[in-house]
Amino acid sequence: YYPLIYMRLVVLFLLWIKVKGLDYVIVHQRWIFVCLFLLPLSVIFDAYYYARAWLIFKMCSAPKLHDQRVRDIQRQVRDWRKEGTKTYMCTGRPGWLTVSLRVGKYKKTHKNIMINMMDILEVDTKRQVVRVEPLANMGQVTALLNSIGWTLPVLPELDDLTVGGLVMGTGIESSSHIYGLFQHICVAYELVLADGSLVRCTEEENTDLFHAVPWSCGTLGFLVAAEIKIVPAKPWVKLHYEPVRGLENICKRFTEASANKQNTFVEGLQYSLDSAVIMTGTMTDHAEPDKINRIGLHFKPWFFKHVEGYLKKDCVGVEYIPLRHYYHRHTRSIFWELQDIIPFGNNPVFRWLFGWMVPPKISLLKLTQGETIRRLYEQHHVLQDMLVPMKHLQDAITRFHKDIEVYPLWLCPFLLPPGRGMVHPKGQEEELYVDIGAYGEPKVKHFEAKSSTSQLEKFVRDVHGFQMLYADVYMEREEFWEMFDGQLYHKLRDELGCKEAFPEVYDKICKSARH
Repeated sequence: YYPLIYMRLVVLFLLWIKVKGLDYVIVHQRWIFVCLFLLPLSVIFDAYYYARAWLIFKMCSAPKLHDQRVRDIQRQVRDWRKEGTKTYMCTGRPGWLTVSLRVGKYKKTHKNIMINMMDILEVDTKRQVVRVEPLANMGQVTALLNSIGWTLPVLPELDDLTVGGLVMGTGIESSSHIYGLFQHICVAYELVLADGSLVRCTEEENTDLFHAVPWSCGTLGFLVAAEIKIVPAKPWVKLHYEPVRGLENICKRFTEASANKQNTFVEGLQYSLDSAVIMTGTMTDHAEPDKINRIGLHFKPWFFKHVEGYLKKDCVGVEYIPLRHYYHRHTRSIFWELQDIIPFGNNPVFRWLFGWMVPPKISLLKLTQGETIRRLYEQHHVLQDMLVPMKHLQDAITRFHKDIEVYPLWLCPFLLPPGRGMVHPKGQEEELYVDIGAYGEPKVKHFEAKSSTSQLEKFVRDVHGFQMLYADVYMEREEFWEMFDGQLYHKLRDELGCKEAFPEVYDKICKSARH
C-alpha cells in the first residue's frame, strides 16, 4: 500500500518537474525533492555503510586489508613520481562526499589517489586507544565503542564526520573544555608521504610532523590510520538546562561552567543577543525513570527546539539522556539547518511518519544542489565556526550580532594547550577558548557574503582566534598566515618535498586562491 502511494507521488512530482523545470523545483520547492528522493536514498546509503563496517570488523579482516590498501596508496604515489610529478596530488574521494558545503574544483585538475579506507582496525582497552582508518566516521565509531563500554573523549556531533577530516581539519564537542580539540586526543598518525614512504608520528617519534598534521588539510601527506584515546563510557548523561538572560550574564555564567572540570559536558545555545540556555552534563550509571528523555528517537522534537522550550518557560530542568543520543543530539536536524530545507520537519506528524529517515545525507544534498542553489547559499546563508579566546566572548557575540545576526548561535568551550602547530594560544600557557557556530540566514539588511565574513575574520585575527577551514574563507594569503602559525608547517613542506606534491593549505581552501 505505502509503496504504491510513494510511486504515485514520484510520478506526479516528475510530471510537475517537466512542467515547471528542474531548476525552479530544486530552488523553490526543494523540500519535495528532499522528502521523495534524498531521504530514502540516505537510508539506503547509511544501511550499506554500517553493514559493511560491522561485517568487516566482525570477520577480523580489516587489519589484513589495511596493509594491502596502504601498499596500494604507496604504489599510486610512486607511479605519480614516475609520471613526472606534473600535477599536485589529492585524495580521490569525491568532493560531494565531504561534510563541508564547499566543493573543491581541484579534484578535477589534481592527480587523484584512491584511498578506500573506512574501517575500525583495533580497540586496545589496555592502552585505551582505538586505531582507525581515515574514512571511518563518528556514527560508526560511537556505535562500536559504546556497545563495548568505551567512548572517545571528544566526539564531534554529526555522524558523517570522518576521522581524516577531523584530524586534517579539526573537531570539537561539548567535552572539549576538558580534553581540547579532536587533535588533542590523537596519540599517533600514520601517513604516506610525497616520496611514497610510510611513517608513524607521535609525541616521541617524528614529533614535528605529529604537531604539523592537524589543520594541514592533506597537504603534508596522506593519512592512512590514526590512534585515538578512548575513555570508559557510562550509559546516561545527566543534563542540566539553565535559561540565562542578558549578554553579560550569559558570558559570565558560560565562562564559569566551562572552567568547572566537574562538568563533563558544557554547551550553550544562544537564541538572541540577550537570551540563551546553558547546558552542563555529567556521565552517570543510573537514571531517574521519570526524568529520562530519549532524544534520539525519530519522533522526538528537534533538540534545539526542545532546549528553547526551557527558555520560553523560563525554568531550569534536569534530564537523563542515553549517551549515544546525547552525542548525536543535533544530528537529526543538522543543528538547525534542516528547518531551512524541510520547513515542517519538526511538525509532530512529520516526525512520527518520516522522522526515521531524517536527516538527509549532507553529501547527497551537495550532490543535488546545483549551481543555482550553491550561489544562493553562498550569498544568503552563513555557515561558520569561529574560535575565539573565552575572555573575548562578549565582544565576539556583539560582533556576530552586528555583522550577520544569525540565531541560534552554538557556543562550545574548549581548552587550547600551547604547541608548535598551526593553532595554539598566544602565550605558553593553556587557554580557554570558545567555538561560536553560526549556521543560517543572516537577518542584517547590509549582509554581503565576502565583506561581512571578512569583517568577522578580521575581528577573529585581532583577538588571536581561528576560523574553521571547512567554511568559506575570504582572507588574503598574508591575513591567513597572520591568523595561523605557519612556521612548522612550511619547514616540513620544504623537508618532505611537499611543494611539488601538494598545494599549500591556503591555496586549497581559501576562496581567493581556488580555481
